[in-house]
Amino acid sequence: MDNSRPNIVRLYKERLNLLLDVTQTINRRHSVEELMQEFETLLREELGVGRVIVYTRGDDNKWNQILACGVSQQQADAINPEVDLAGITQIENLALTEQEKLSIFDAVIPIHHEFKLMGYVLVGDQELGEGVSPTLRNIKFIQILANLIIVFIENKKMQVRLLKQESLKHEFEIASQIQQSLVPKDSEMITTSFLTVRSLYKPHQAVGGDYYDVLPLSPYSVGFCIADVSGKGMGAALLMSNFQAIVRSLFTANISMSRLVKELNERLNYNSKNDKFITAFLGRYNKITGRLTYVNAGHLAPLLCVPGVKEIRELDTGSIALGMLDEMPTIEEESIRIRKGTRLVAFTDGLVECDEGSRVRTSFQQLKEIMEHTVSIDEAMRRIDEMAERDKLNGFAFDDISVLGLEFKRNGTLPI
Repeated sequence: MDNSRPNIVRLYKERLNLLLDVTQTINRRHSVEELMQEFETLLREELGVGRVIVYTRGDDNKWNQILACGVSQQQADAINPEVDLAGITQIENLALTEQEKLSIFDAVIPIHHEFKLMGYVLVGDQELGEGVSPTLRNIKFIQILANLIIVFIENKKMQVRLLKQESLKHEFEIASQIQQSLVPKDSEMITTSFLTVRSLYKPHQAVGGDYYDVLPLSPYSVGFCIADVSGKGMGAALLMSNFQAIVRSLFTANISMSRLVKELNERLNYNSKNDKFITAFLGRYNKITGRLTYVNAGHLAPLLCVPGVKEIRELDTGSIALGMLDEMPTIEEESIRIRKGTRLVAFTDGLVECDEGSRVRTSFQQLKEIMEHTVSIDEAMRRIDEMAERDKLNGFAFDDISVLGLEFKRNGTLPI
């Protein structure tokens, strides 16, 4: 009868019980620190391992030391896994190593999961003794334990990352809803007897930096604005929502357009610290005088289509973009006498700039032709929408698309 068999069976049972203990510890969702303490205790008390260092990769792909016991801090700090353990792909006996800083250990165990190197475990006996080292005798079992624990740690990191992603996704959804609520729909636009207002908004991402608005300033005057923040994403969206609030607080029936632009520039510089700039077109229409007064602050020139006049006018008088300099060098405003039936379309660059891979194509001329061959703002906006939708479906659009269309329905009552 083989007397060694009961010993082997007992050893297997003991190890199965140890594995069960570790699995139960993992399932109780202990923290990484608690799990490392459990691992250290198990190695020391059950397997005779007295020196342990465990490394795992962080999200920055650098090695982090998550456990060091049985060694001095100086000994632990002396090891650079990026250099000293590089190239080790399987269990390696360190008994004959030439590296003095590794000679206090008996073996290094690389930990892999799905062919990816996830960690290293350095292990050594509690004390020198004769015969086979308990660390080396149990090395395969230690490898199994280390694999279980490090894979759990990686899964825990993955769960944290997924939770953060879900949280960010939720925040982006809220930001998107807030931003889209700030961009008025046609049904929310003001309605007057002297002005028809139409709009179009096609965001490229969940959040962006486009903005337009039409504001009643008095019973006989209306202000309007279209703007675009440099850059994309959450930062641009936050700045634009702040810009909207500033515009609404400053834009009144009495402020001059040049003064409005000057104060907007000052407020923007204070809030953004010259980190971003905003291109904007701001105008005010007075139905009594029949005049449109505007400043173009570095924005794409809106198109003005006057009945009976073949040439379409580009409204480009103004200044540099808001937020580019602490003080505007010059601000010019222009006042135009508006006839009944005059149409104006203002837009952001997402409408007329299309990415075709090898080149950026401009649709500016196509937009001018639409304005030339339509007779109402409703017809013009319908054809502009078709143009924008084609570019979007073809994958050419690479920015938010915002369009503000106005049609002036009455002549002024004063002969000026």
